[in-house]
Amino acid sequence: MQLFYGVPEDIENWMSLVTQVRWNFPGPETQEKLNEHRATVLKFMDKRQAICIKDENEIAGVMLFSRGHNMICYLAVSPEYRRRGVASILMDEVLTNLDRTKEISVSTFRADDEKGTAPRALYEKYHLSPDDDYPEFKYYEGLPYLNDFYLEVHYEGTSEQDESIQRVLAERGKTVYATAVRAGAILVDNGNLKLLGDVKVFGR
Repeated sequence: MQLFYGVPEDIENWMSLVTQVRWNFPGPETQEKLNEHRATVLKFMDKRQAICIKDENEIAGVMLFSRGHNMICYLAVSPEYRRRGVASILMDEVLTNLDRTKEISVSTFRADDEKGTAPRALYEKYHLSPDDDYPEFKYYEGLPYLNDFYLEVHYEGTSEQDESIQRVLAERGKTVYATAVRAGAILVDNGNLKLLGDVKVFGR
């Protein structure tokens, strides 16, 4: 599986996935609404604000986001590809496009709606380690749906990342999960944490 930015040539396969999962989302239940969504996707593609995961010619997952509004607008994964880290790969990529020093908005279901359990599991608290884009350590509170742990994304074992992790452990006292770039993922299923791929665990 590989990540790509969506192009108009992808629209048929993209909409095939949207149609397949449309009952999981409020809005695209009718053909008219699907047509409107198709037009929206094409606009996002034109702005390079549409990303997808492909498995050969099949699209496994899709995401729309807005740089201007610092917002995740749509995320869907094919039922055949769920629990395989597809959504986490999309999240890793979208966070390189959004301003993580500011609040990031996302639309999902109410907390008591079981349809929102999987999406909310992705929207963790983050802290930022110093790198080329973010020279200073900073806590990121953009999507505070879960409060039990912190993530170190794009972990490569650098001294800056390790120092930041130790700082989080000392200051916040919570476990830190470090996910390798496009090789690790974390899922929360009914309160049970599942580590997929290359994920390192740091605790006090």
